This record gives sequence, C-alpha cells and structure tokens, in this order.
Amino acid sequence: MTTAAVVGSGPNGLAAAIHLAQQGVDVTLYEMADVVGGGMRTSEHTLPGVLHDDCAAFHPTGVASPFFQSLPLPEHGLTWLWPEVELAHPLDGDRAAFLYRDVARTADALGVDDKRWSRLFNGLVNRCDDLLADALAPVVRWPSHPFLFARFGVSSIPSASVTARLFKTDEARALFGGSAAHALTSLRMPFSSAVGMMLTTVGQAYGWPVVQGGTIQLANALTSYFASIGGTIHTGIHITSLADIPCADVVMLDTSPTAALSIVGNALPQKVRRAYGKYKYGPGAYKVDFAIRGDIPWANAMVARAGTVHCGGTFDEIADAESSTSKGQIPTRPFVLVGQQYVADPSRSHDGVNPIWAYAHVPHGFTGDGTEAIISQIERFAPGFRERIVGMFVRNTTDMATYNPNYVGGDIAVGANTMKQMIMRPRVAINPYATGARGVFLCSSATPPGGGVHGMCGLNAARAAMQSLKGK
Repeated sequence: MTTAAVVGSGPNGLAAAIHLAQQGVDVTLYEMADVVGGGMRTSEHTLPGVLHDDCAAFHPTGVASPFFQSLPLPEHGLTWLWPEVELAHPLDGDRAAFLYRDVARTADALGVDDKRWSRLFNGLVNRCDDLLADALAPVVRWPSHPFLFARFGVSSIPSASVTARLFKTDEARALFGGSAAHALTSLRMPFSSAVGMMLTTVGQAYGWPVVQGGTIQLANALTSYFASIGGTIHTGIHITSLADIPCADVVMLDTSPTAALSIVGNALPQKVRRAYGKYKYGPGAYKVDFAIRGDIPWANAMVARAGTVHCGGTFDEIADAESSTSKGQIPTRPFVLVGQQYVADPSRSHDGVNPIWAYAHVPHGFTGDGTEAIISQIERFAPGFRERIVGMFVRNTTDMATYNPNYVGGDIAVGANTMKQMIMRPRVAINPYATGARGVFLCSSATPPGGGVHGMCGLNAARAAMQSLKGK
C-alpha cells in the first residue's frame, strides 16, 4: 500500500492528507504542537470562557473553497455563521462603508459610486464559483473559464491605487482598499488589486462568515473527517529532517520554504536550495486580543453589526501605511483589522464580556510595541473603546513565529506578495509543489494559490504528488 507522511496540520496540511487518504493512500500526519490546526486554533487568552481565534478568524475563501465544499464537514461539527453586516470600514466622524452578501445592497449605500461598483463586481460575483475554480488552481494550466478569468486578470493587473480611482467617494475607495490591504504589500504596486478584487468578490457572493465555537472547530471537523477515512495524526512531534519520518512513498510539507530547506537539506537540488534560500517574506502581524465589557462604541452604530472591521481611514491613508510597512517603517497609524466574531457567534462571549480580535500590519520582524497604536486606531473611530477593555493578550511578530513557525518574522501570509511571488511562488517552476527531492512536496501557503484558509494549496500539491506516483 502506498504511504504518505504529512508534516504540519494547518488547513493545507489537512487538505493534502485528506485528498491522499481519499485516493487510498495510508496517510500519517505529524504536528509539532499539542493541538492540530496551525493558524486555525482558538484559545481563552484573556478571561475564562471568552474565546479568541489565534490567527485565522474570518473565512470568505473558507466557506467558498471548492475543496471544503466537497467534504461532509457539517457532519463532523462545522457550522458557518454570518453577521448582519459582513464587513465595515469606518471613516472619521460617523461615516462608514459596508460590504453585504449582495452586490446591489453594497452598491446602494455607496451613493454616486453605485453603478461603478455594480459594473465592476456584478459579473464576477454572479460567476464566483467558476472564477474560484480557476483562481485557486495551479498557475500553469489552461483555465476552465478563460474569458471570465481573463476579465478578472485584467482587473487584477493594475495597482490597487489605480483601481481605487474608479470611484469618486471616500467610502467606495476605502471599502475596496481595506480588502486590498490583506495582501500585506504596497497598494501602489502592479497586481496589488488582485487580493482586493478576490476578497471583495467572494465577500459579496459568500460573505465573511465565522465558525461557530471558534476557528478551531474547522480544524476539528477536518481532523474528524480525516480520521473517519483512515488517517492517523500524531501531535507533539517536531520533524527536523527527513530522517525523523518513517519510510514513506510521499512526504508533504505544510511548512515555509525555510523550514523545507532545513528538513530536506542536501536532498534538494542546488537550484531549489538557492530558490528557497532567497524566498522573500513580507510584513508581520502584531496581534492583540481584547476582552471588553459590552460592545465597541463605534461612532457609526451600524459598524457594531459587522463581523469584520477595517480601521485604516481613507484609501490614501491605507496606501501610505502599507507602503511604509513594506519598506520596514512603522506607520503612525497602521492598518488595523478588527474582528467582532461574537456578533455572529455569541457562544464566544461570557458574562457580558466580549472578545475582540485585532492585529496591525507592521514591518517584518518588528520588535517594538504596537499595542497603543492599535488601541488608538480603534479609539479614533470608536471613542470610549479604551475604557471598556477588561483584559488583553499580545502577540508580537516574534510570538507569532513561535506560535506557528511558518510565520517567519510574523508574516502570516507565509511569503511576501511581490510581483514575482504573487504569480510564481515559492520559485519559478512548472510544478511549484515539487521540491526536486524524490517524493517530497511543499503544500503550504508558500505555494499557489497562496494565503487564506481554503486548503487549495494542499489539494493542488496532493494532486501533484498523486500524479508523480502514477508516473513511476
């Protein structure tokens, strides 16, 4: 019987393990931590009974993932929950923009930009599943829906700054810019529209839901299904070299290229060692979990109904902050992503205390204190927030890398979204999942299609592994 070893139990490691097991392979998964999930964990960091997602928190690409949709995850405990407002973007005063799971409703609130917004997103949202089938697939392939994919590609080539100029209002520009900022790169760089176009499209088609009981429940559902089809998981085992892995026909590495270079070592061809050694990591995340009494007192009360909030001000402010961060400079007002998961999932709160999830984009390996900058940015749009805090838990970029070694320098995207790495990562290759070492494949977010809790990197890599086995 064909055997496989998977190193790492993040969404991509679990996806790779599941696909291989579905093909009749005997799969064993090894996780360094005592709990599976990688970035999909949930903890009581501040007060007992108050649940905070450790990293992954909102899941537009998770609920839309073609692979996750193909699995019976609801039978294994997964429940998606949606807030009334998918995403809010407050501006100074009491102004704000809102994203709904409906293009028309989103556009209607954007004033003179309503028709422009609808023209840009209607066709993509209406065919979101077709778009995702191509956008989340390996890069080197002919798309199944070439004209649709070409339309998306044309919209993704410009910088986010150029795309934002399509709109006249601060609200529409900021709403797009906040989603584009998830790329953790300069919004003035070509192709920086891609992430904004994708997240805005998927958000209006599928929403930005959370997982009932915390993101750990998605990891638990994947783990439960994997076990039900014969998979085996060992936790608390740190794989440092191929010698640590019992003999296996296939090895899947849900790791950074840096870790893969260490684990595989001289078994890698020289050109691959060189490429992995030059792989670029991006800005980091400085994360603070807050426990607050009651709700955040947003100046615009509608923002309190949103599951996700982008605190960055106008598009130009966001672009300036992201540009500084990409250059290794800490902005005075960093882009801050805020999670109010309890709005959709009250089970995360306890005794009137609610969990608030927040992180700021900071330079790679930033060692300073970003807590006050995060509080001030939220306070800017919600005067009185500071007084409601009853508990805090901080993870700086070093702590993020300790929590998950894939997050080198605090880079939760596992790779800088440079022009080259947005198209070809972790190296220029027809098969980017193959490491060049016999039977060893990379399946992390450092491979196409990149970051996000969707499992498609793992699925694509596992398919490449199965293809190599058939070619023997």
